[in-house]
Amino acid sequence: MPRKSPFILRLSDEEHSELVRRSRQYTSPYRDVIRARIVLLASQGLANDIIAARLDTPRQIVSKWRRRFYAERLPGLEEQPRGGRPARFPPQRHR
Repeated sequence: MPRKSPFILRLSDEEHSELVRRSRQYTSPYRDVIRARIVLLASQGLANDIIAARLDTPRQIVSKWRRRFYAERLPGLEEQPRGGRPARFPPQRHR
């Protein structure tokens, strides 16, 4: 039996319009589009398993972004610094 997520999402009109805009941008990175779609589907009351199947992503990823949006709202969907040792060399320039 699938578990029901304790993170029920209710979007304001501004959040909904911003997420729709992000989900339709074809020039955005794929990760941003998927995150917006996950939150939009979650706000419709769909379970994580159903969202994962529709978007062809792992259920754990859906759960992560649903929980993060619940806690931090739109800023939670942005990239956060990753752990690890800092880079020793600057990024290369392409000519």
